[in-house]
Amino acid sequence: MGPDPAGLNEFEEMVGNIISVFAGLGFIALLVMLVWAGFKYLTSGGEPKAIQSAHAVTTWALLGILFMAIAWLILQLIAGFTGIDITIFNIKALCGDPKTLPFCQP
Repeated sequence: MGPDPAGLNEFEEMVGNIISVFAGLGFIALLVMLVWAGFKYLTSGGEPKAIQSAHAVTTWALLGILFMAIAWLILQLIAGFTGIDITIFNIKALCGDPKTLPFCQP
């Protein structure tokens, strides 16, 4: 006999892990963009077009960080006002009566 099939708990854990990985990778990518922009500034040699390119990369990286921080803040505000922690993926909360939805069956 093989192992039991995955259930809702494993699905919720998998989705939570995926979201955590993507959020972490997003911040790492933005940090790399900031470092790259700094490198472009240092190697621009005073050329206006290269400085403008480095400035654009810096602007977009900072906007990305700002948007990710605002998204997190909005989620925290919703959780604070409603009392529901929406940052935790919980599909079982939708089930209510397990007989109503087929994926809620144990």
